[in-house]
Amino acid sequence: MAPEACTLPLVDRPLRLVEFDTLFADGLTAQQRLSPTVLRWTLDPEVERTARDLTARETACCSFFTFDFAVGAHTVQLDVTVPPAHVEVLDALAARASAGLAAT
Repeated sequence: MAPEACTLPLVDRPLRLVEFDTLFADGLTAQQRLSPTVLRWTLDPEVERTARDLTARETACCSFFTFDFAVGAHTVQLDVTVPPAHVEVLDALAARASAGLAAT
């Protein structure tokens, strides 16, 4: 099993944050905190491909994330899960998503 750490080079982290911010601005329609370790995003189906690509790359460098997609007729639901040791990372991602929702 891979260590629970982020291996994304420091120089690339601001760019990855911009990718998440763009996803939130372009397609996030709702956010729910299901538990301290689970966050649910509802996305516009138009951004599903982008979201899948982004989350696959994020999982490759940050093995502690789990991203689960559920596709409906008019929405895409994405559950983001972290272990308890990484709740602060999920908190920060939730705050960025909230800012993206507020901007739309």
